[in-house]
Amino acid sequence: MEYFKSFEEDILQGKIQNFEQKALELFQFQAMNNPIYKAYIKARKVDPVTIDRMEDIPFLPIRFFKDFQVISAGLNHFEGYYSSSGTTGAITSRHYFWSESFYLQHALKLFEKAYGSIKEFHVLALLPAYLERKGSSLVSMADYFIKESGSKYSGFYLYNHSDLVTTLQKLKKNTKHVLLLGVTFALLDLAESGVEIPDLPNLIVMETGGMKGRRIEMVREEVHEKLMHAFNVEKIHSEYGMTELMSQAYSKGEGKYNLPDSMHVMLRDINDPFTFSHRMQGGINIIDLANFHSCAFIETQDLGKLDEKGSLEVLGRFDNSEIRGCNLMVN
Repeated sequence: MEYFKSFEEDILQGKIQNFEQKALELFQFQAMNNPIYKAYIKARKVDPVTIDRMEDIPFLPIRFFKDFQVISAGLNHFEGYYSSSGTTGAITSRHYFWSESFYLQHALKLFEKAYGSIKEFHVLALLPAYLERKGSSLVSMADYFIKESGSKYSGFYLYNHSDLVTTLQKLKKNTKHVLLLGVTFALLDLAESGVEIPDLPNLIVMETGGMKGRRIEMVREEVHEKLMHAFNVEKIHSEYGMTELMSQAYSKGEGKYNLPDSMHVMLRDINDPFTFSHRMQGGINIIDLANFHSCAFIETQDLGKLDEKGSLEVLGRFDNSEIRGCNLMVN
């Protein structure tokens, strides 16, 4: 438990000076103390002692979170878990956490590093599919942002488009920023509802991905074009997160995510999951140091590419993989 507290302090205080060193240190700990990850490494016939580069670290396939409790020794009394949304009948992932307070504080720090103080925002959360079930990390994060904003206008919305538009009308001349955080299908439903959406100079529309089976999948450019036209904004912002991660990345337009200090992306060959791609495109493997209590090395089912500046663009999903609730399908 002391090890967790040390990592928590370093992350919240921004003490990640050498990412690779921290990652390798955490790998050695989890390779010995996480039973599921340890068994996976053994099955791969990898000797942890020989690992001295991030490129050689084995990444745990994300579906293990569906079938097992992926936790490290010391997490004997976890506070709870977050679960993925899944599709109807799908087995959902469960990510057990040792401290919800850490997750929420970390999430807020990542947001404020990208956008400034939450006190300068009215937070309007349009997350109907997530509000209709329990265990969503996105709802927990949005609820925390709403409370921390201190705004009487901040709040959640289900399908009450008219109430949301009324709130936007009230905020037309307000000097603070308005963050409209929404699951993609709900934002599109609002855009096509026929209600007149007021123009707000300080409006930030942020999609979290996800059609939830409510609409056909669309390429990102088409979605963003519709939303930019409906809300009269120049860019659509995006949040990239998932149940199995404690960190989030943000895009301020064009689907390019700037990675936080606690996260690192490595692309793997699309035909060989054990080989890293020498191209700028491939399957997304993520190291999330905020997963110090579970497994920090995740092989996702997302496809992506990195540009010369290190920004991540999510390109879509591998074939035959389940559609994620928090991922927008794009080309």
